Amino acid sequence: MSGTALQAKRDRRGWLAAPAALVLLALFVYPFLYGLFISFKPMEGGPFWANYAHFFSTATDWGTLWITFKLAAPATLINLGMAVPVAFALRRPSRMQRVVTTLLVVPITLGTVLIADGMLTFYGPVGWFSQALRALHLYEGEVRLTHNYWGVLISLVISDFPFVFLLTLSYISGIDPTLAKAAGTLGAGPWQQFRLIYLPLLVPGLSMAAALSFVQTYAVFPSAILLGAPAGPTRVISIAAYEAAFENYDYGMASAIAMIMGAAQLIVVAAIFAFRKAFYTGPATSGKG
Repeated sequence: MSGTALQAKRDRRGWLAAPAALVLLALFVYPFLYGLFISFKPMEGGPFWANYAHFFSTATDWGTLWITFKLAAPATLINLGMAVPVAFALRRPSRMQRVVTTLLVVPITLGTVLIADGMLTFYGPVGWFSQALRALHLYEGEVRLTHNYWGVLISLVISDFPFVFLLTLSYISGIDPTLAKAAGTLGAGPWQQFRLIYLPLLVPGLSMAAALSFVQTYAVFPSAILLGAPAGPTRVISIAAYEAAFENYDYGMASAIAMIMGAAQLIVVAAIFAFRKAFYTGPATSGKG
């Protein structure tokens, strides 16, 4: 086959990506550009940056950035902290691994609303958990784990842990176990094997899991309303955007809040990947064999 014919064949194959490009353009690029455009059109007039100036000059609005971060960051760290040891213990394929993995991913099938309903029944002031603590004389006062910060945080951990666990498990399972065995023959103990062999190879996967977890938890909305106090300590930035769009009908302001929310997420994700680059430089994965 001549070079010209081969080039023409490759060009035809490139058209296979056209449907995906059109879907991306229709579902992401155009809405993003349109939202960015109307965010610079204040409903009440004024300079084009008026919506952004109003957000950062109003304490109840810009404070939602910090409130959301205080929920997303701890939830991400807790999920990573729990996923690593559990995935490490289940890294070898076995029947127990399949059973435990199936149980751990059940929350994915429940959804945020069903998780919230279950938490209201279990963790509420008259729920089973509170009654059990009082019956066992472990806590005499009123247990408040719903309609506050802690209720939202627990919900985020429950709903997001399966994703972090599955990503972590896939990376740990892909690390060649003979590397740790070789380190063991040189005198490295279990902790040294994890710190010097597994952890550096896990950093790319953990950073990816952390970025995805943070983005997902930063967009919290149903949990903040059903299990939190949306007018107070859990008034997250998504609630501010909802109020601007559907209570005040100020779509320009709602778009500006959405852009600020996206910029905040992008900054944190960029920081996570910058930390990964500083911590470890090398291949992103380590296959077996």
